[in-house]
Amino acid sequence: MTEDFDAGLESAVPVWAVFGDLMAGLLGAFVLILVCALGIQLELATQLESEVKQRQAETQRLQTLEKALATPLAAGRVTLTNGRIGINGSVLFALNSAELQPEGRQLLKSLTAPLTAYLQSRNEILMVSGFTDDRQVRDGNRRFADNWELSAQRALTVTRVMIEEGIPSALIFAAAFGSEQAVASNADAEGRSKNRRVEMAPTPRPSASPAKPRE
Repeated sequence: MTEDFDAGLESAVPVWAVFGDLMAGLLGAFVLILVCALGIQLELATQLESEVKQRQAETQRLQTLEKALATPLAAGRVTLTNGRIGINGSVLFALNSAELQPEGRQLLKSLTAPLTAYLQSRNEILMVSGFTDDRQVRDGNRRFADNWELSAQRALTVTRVMIEEGIPSALIFAAAFGSEQAVASNADAEGRSKNRRVEMAPTPRPSASPAKPRE
């Protein structure tokens, strides 16, 4: 009988050992899942905090730009949409022309000082973009091959005038978009007038990349 009891005891020991191992494994898995969950939560919280700071910085940037352009904005001479300063093309140029009109020069002159101060305070540069409607340049106009060339020349004209008025040349550059990125339908005269425009957009100054050694 003693032998039977000892045999039963010996057979019971491995069961508790297996149960203990199982519980230890489950506890380890739970701790691992908990650590992963906490890590994900921390990463999401950090990402959210970063996004909030970026939005706050962008809001402050737009408010600063709006304050700098308070006078021309109040006069309705320019628009400000998502950080892009818009000027109707008819204020600056006659149809199919890249020659700046007197009213346009005065407007650009009024923008130069506040924009220069804004750019220097934020270490940004100004992109001047030219846009046209989708109508082809008139056959009689031999100065421009197409709308790309017309928009490019208009952007260059605005850029050069603003440099003449005092904005440092290192703080401004020109870009051309032709009839691309229309803001209104080209099916009617009113829409085409809105698409013939010049926009200015402060952008971050590109970081200087290290020069590659010559081979």
